[in-house]
Amino acid sequence: MPAQKQTEKGEVRVHTGTQELAGTGFEQKLIAIRRQLHQYPEVAYEEYETTRSIRDWLTEAGIRLVELPLETGVVAEVGGQNGGPVIALRADIDALPIQEQTGLPYASAVVGNMHACGHDFHTAVILGAAFLLKQQEEQLPGTVRFLFQPAEEKGTGASLLIEKGALANVTAIFGLHNKPDLAVGTVGIKPGALMASVDGFEIEVEGLGTHAAIPHAGIDPIVAASQIVTALQSIVSRNVSPLENAVVSVTTIHGGTTWNVIPDKVALGGTIRTFQEEVRRQIPGRLQAIIEGVAAAYGAKASVRWFKGPPSVQNDAALARLAATTAERLGLQVVTPEPSPAGEDFAYYQKHIPGLFVFVGTSGTNEWHHPAFTVDERAIAPAAHYFANLAADALKGG
Repeated sequence: MPAQKQTEKGEVRVHTGTQELAGTGFEQKLIAIRRQLHQYPEVAYEEYETTRSIRDWLTEAGIRLVELPLETGVVAEVGGQNGGPVIALRADIDALPIQEQTGLPYASAVVGNMHACGHDFHTAVILGAAFLLKQQEEQLPGTVRFLFQPAEEKGTGASLLIEKGALANVTAIFGLHNKPDLAVGTVGIKPGALMASVDGFEIEVEGLGTHAAIPHAGIDPIVAASQIVTALQSIVSRNVSPLENAVVSVTTIHGGTTWNVIPDKVALGGTIRTFQEEVRRQIPGRLQAIIEGVAAAYGAKASVRWFKGPPSVQNDAALARLAATTAERLGLQVVTPEPSPAGEDFAYYQKHIPGLFVFVGTSGTNEWHHPAFTVDERAIAPAAHYFANLAADALKGG
């Protein structure tokens, strides 16, 4: 936890390096921000009120906005009076189309929408870091840019910000994600692969429909599709090295309309997750060969459509060392997290500049995307102090 000391009046203040803010008041402000965001969630590319609120909070704090041609999302900066490099801190701001089931007094007031992945937590943390860094703006040996990014859940928001110029002159970027299975006061820092690449596929198996009692008169796409599902499991077990990682999951299957008719077609869908780019390139060819080969063996035809998502999150080793040093100085517990097969479009930033994605412990009760997902709000203020200090340390390191 951040270092603390007593004032003459006995009020606890949290030391932030060159500036101090009242601990209780600062924490409550960030909690109030997070609860407002939580109560009014907006899904990808619909974050209009969220954007307006973030702009208002930043403006009230005297933080300058960077005007980019964005319908949703906000970019802002502090520092720059002394020249120096530009370091970015990124938070995602979109919610999910999930009906909340937490029973919280500040639960979502928007039917069907919920901050079930904690992006409200991320936004409050990076806003808090911005408020803290604003207080020491004149001493910063560079500029800290804050990216409040839309549409992470679509996997396209990061690319949009890059296209609009949000990374101009930025030399390194830091991001965060809450981690329910880590305790408050813990940060997960790992160089190299942290989160997986995300690709999707749709398969159509075409046979020849017939009466269910006369199967020999047709070509059964359900039997072919069933064999395809089974055969695809061999990709990970027999085509990917046991020293590497991959997931191939078929998650949807649709075919037929009634009990006594063999249909013409069956549709399948699924996802591929990998941590190594070489494996990511290898799997699609093997998947297509299996699909077409198995279908042909049953006299059917098959086609595949691909949906390429974000690459894997690959953390910079030097930034990971810096982040661990900063965390330890602030009294946070540093752990090496297990890589997550979930995806994160933060990876797109890392294709352009060195970046580090950090897991922040929130002592949660449920995993991401669960309708009863919650975070422990005691994690917000320490995380804000951590990222403010991390950005300042990165600037000092050039």
